[in-house]
Amino acid sequence: MPRVSDLSLRTLIEQYYATAPLMFADAEDFGPLRLFVRKAAGAPYYGGPNHAQPTSAGSAMVTAADIARVRARQRELGVPEAFEWLAEAAPSMRALIEAAGLPVMERPLMTLDPHHPLPTQPLPEGVTIRALEPDDPVLPAALAVPYLAFAEEGTAVGSVGRAELTVVAERLTADGTVATTRPTIRAGHKTVVAALAPDGTPLAVGHYHPANGTTEIGGIATLPTSRRQGLAAAVAAALAAHARDHGVHTIFLAYAEEAAARIYTRLGFRPAGTTLLIANQPARS
Repeated sequence: MPRVSDLSLRTLIEQYYATAPLMFADAEDFGPLRLFVRKAAGAPYYGGPNHAQPTSAGSAMVTAADIARVRARQRELGVPEAFEWLAEAAPSMRALIEAAGLPVMERPLMTLDPHHPLPTQPLPEGVTIRALEPDDPVLPAALAVPYLAFAEEGTAVGSVGRAELTVVAERLTADGTVATTRPTIRAGHKTVVAALAPDGTPLAVGHYHPANGTTEIGGIATLPTSRRQGLAAAVAAALAAHARDHGVHTIFLAYAEEAAARIYTRLGFRPAGTTLLIANQPARS
């Protein structure tokens, strides 16, 4: 397979942003912008360029009034006024978003060279790693890990652990998040990989949503008490290997910290552009 050019890769990522949310959301178009609206429970999606239109035309046509219309609809729906887009695809949007008073944050992207062999990642003694089945009893706790990890940011070992994991898992079961996630796994729309302690407690997790041979790996998180054991690298590698084994040829991810970028570089990922998003929008999982 020839190496994908930067322009072709950008097109694939744009197409992914335009199609992957449609597994879980309806699209509402506002001229050159599009808003994804959740069909069921889950973290809200975002507004961004309408990738159904040619990128050059769509990005050039965005106005402050278009952004205001999307924000008004988000307020009507009671969801965060969130936007997310590929910086290189719509270079004029950032200034308009910031002028509207929304803080913009950068998330560099990396893509996995399709020819790069994934190195075997060591695991602590007794820890196993696997893709979870939809009815796996571990799933509620696995879905809870990112909530705790992202609330205690960084890579340092923290104090939040199993007791808090149980509380959040019970909450996600009660509010319908777990029930909503099970059929998406069953349908193949979502894959959740977890590193499990000998007693089955999830210590680190991640997921991906494939669409047309492309996927973004996301939600890689380690329980704060279990950090600094190489679990995030092992989960990332397992996700990439699982995706490759299931017909995905373009794999990319975003990162927030240089420490994470170093991990992904060792796995074979390389820089691939920048995603822009609203700084206070919730993580999508």
